[in-house]
Amino acid sequence: MKVKIKPMSINQAWQGRRFKTPAYKAYREQLQWLLKDCAIPEGDLFLVVEFGVSNMSSDTDNLIKPLQDALQDKYGFNDNRIVGILATKTKTAKSDEFIDWEIKSND
Repeated sequence: MKVKIKPMSINQAWQGRRFKTPAYKAYREQLQWLLKDCAIPEGDLFLVVEFGVSNMSSDTDNLIKPLQDALQDKYGFNDNRIVGILATKTKTAKSDEFIDWEIKSND
């Protein structure tokens, strides 16, 4: 179903300045250590990600942006180049949580 309306960004949805929480800063720092070196293709990108979560109550889309920001920090690309995302979440045992991701060229 197609509706004719301009999409709203999360930045437009919030009023005033938002601040990163200490937990978010720690998460991004921890991810920097866990992410292995890889080459990011040129041009438009497609992100494929599976989140293994022990609590299925989190919205899948809420899990994407913190990961996307960490990938941008680690690999030095502008995340606005990600033009497509396939995201899923899978129930897993507590302490078995994971993020399985891949960035591909959007050719």
